Amino acid sequence: MGAEVSVVMAQINTVVGDIDGNTRAIVAAVDKARQQGAHLILFPELALTGYPPEDLLLRPSLEIRIGNALQQLCEHSRDIAVLVGLPLHKNGKLYNAAALLRDGALEAVYCKHQLPNYRVFDEVRYFQSGSDALVFELNGVRMGVTVCEDIWSPDPAAKAVAAGAQVLLNLNASPFHVGKQAEREATVAKRCAENAVPVLYVNMVGAQDELVFDGGSFAMAANGELRMRAGHLDEQLLTATLSSDGKMCDVAAGEIANEPAELASIYDALVVGVRDYVNKNGFKGVVLGLSGGIDSALTLAIAVDALGADRVEAVMMPFKYTSTMSLEDAEEEAAILGVRYSVMPIEPMFEAFTAALSEEFAGLAADKTEENMQARIRGVLLMSISNKKGYLVLTTGNKSEMAVGYSTLYGDMAGGFDVLKDVSKQRVFALSRFRNTLSPAIPQRVIDRPPSAELAPDQKDEDSLPPYDILDQILEHYIERDASAETIIAMGFNREEVERVVRLVDINEYKRRQAPIGTRVTERGFGRDRRYPITNRWKAGV
Repeated sequence: MGAEVSVVMAQINTVVGDIDGNTRAIVAAVDKARQQGAHLILFPELALTGYPPEDLLLRPSLEIRIGNALQQLCEHSRDIAVLVGLPLHKNGKLYNAAALLRDGALEAVYCKHQLPNYRVFDEVRYFQSGSDALVFELNGVRMGVTVCEDIWSPDPAAKAVAAGAQVLLNLNASPFHVGKQAEREATVAKRCAENAVPVLYVNMVGAQDELVFDGGSFAMAANGELRMRAGHLDEQLLTATLSSDGKMCDVAAGEIANEPAELASIYDALVVGVRDYVNKNGFKGVVLGLSGGIDSALTLAIAVDALGADRVEAVMMPFKYTSTMSLEDAEEEAAILGVRYSVMPIEPMFEAFTAALSEEFAGLAADKTEENMQARIRGVLLMSISNKKGYLVLTTGNKSEMAVGYSTLYGDMAGGFDVLKDVSKQRVFALSRFRNTLSPAIPQRVIDRPPSAELAPDQKDEDSLPPYDILDQILEHYIERDASAETIIAMGFNREEVERVVRLVDINEYKRRQAPIGTRVTERGFGRDRRYPITNRWKAGV
């Protein structure tokens, strides 16, 4: 007679450091799964602390807090088995672990074998590697445990199957980037084929600082066929039914949530990035400078979709170079999205600054200093609103601008979160067009007009930068692919443009180091996965 096991994959949104709150969320999910008749519930990697906990893992009280949480969870494991990710101390060492709780007790622990130490991951700083397999039996089905990176390497899965596993349970905190879900499923399909066992893959959702975790938990049969998949960026309890004839294990087919198209997945990730950063950090709302340009227009739309119009304020801060078109478009954007909107001309403040600096600047011609002063006045106004109202300032710089330093320190870079920090200018246009397919948000004239900072008469971005369709390609090769200047030139790009762009990227590291964080949507964003020295004499040509 065959065995059957009901397993719930808990795709939940945790908060880093909130062990008590995360424990309550886990208990609530356990109670729901029990009511549904599940035999086992799986939680993501490091669900108790949230991911990544970074140097919170070094706090002396961590072991005590985790011990208290485990005790609470054990009390809820009397009628259902629980497999939960957590940091665990053993013999004076810290492990990224999965704890099996059953019958009111901690039954077994699995310690992650493969510790990622690339891009956004820094686990070798904190954890020791495990080496032992964990296989346990539930209702006649033998289950092997792996954690996140373990499934990207053949060895941990093979070791679990060699120890008798008929199915692999994989706990994840796998962050989003474009195309990541397809990579996950292709990798898990390889493990299925190598070992002839199904895999249950549970992932967390929600945002933590610059990272977004997109869920997409799934069950895959031993032949690599996708049997079910949870939604993108939604909290969900996904139930998989396993059956075994004593030798082989299968997973029943269920609902397969649609994987969103590329632009939709990016847009949704940006919305979640803003929502969780604002809400998890306790801000009442957000404020941003609305210039009438496309970057601030898209940022405004994302903010409204994340928080609701009542928690978003937009401020137009015109100067004598601000066009009538910009004033009209900013007002229209605010009206379409229903946000609070105000206009604060900065010319009187600029004149006051200029007067105060007149003696210091005597005999010196006007230059970029005066342009930067405009941006810095706007930064002061926005930060003052932030302080007074408890609103987070959203900056509006895109990845292309951040890359080449087309931004002003303590000016348009002043704020707490840069929504478009990992979004190239070309993708800003594409996302704006995409957003308008959902409902009106961004006036078409804003999308069609040439981009301009409007800090000087008749100024256009491409007066001082290569065309964005060229610039963004060079930046993608140099930043995201780590290609050298000569490699990029060999692809057919103009030598002078490539060398100039590469130099701009390198010399503006000091600016990016002082920039607000922002949601990561590519494989290589400016943040925790790209760390270059500010002071260096590296020559980037080869």
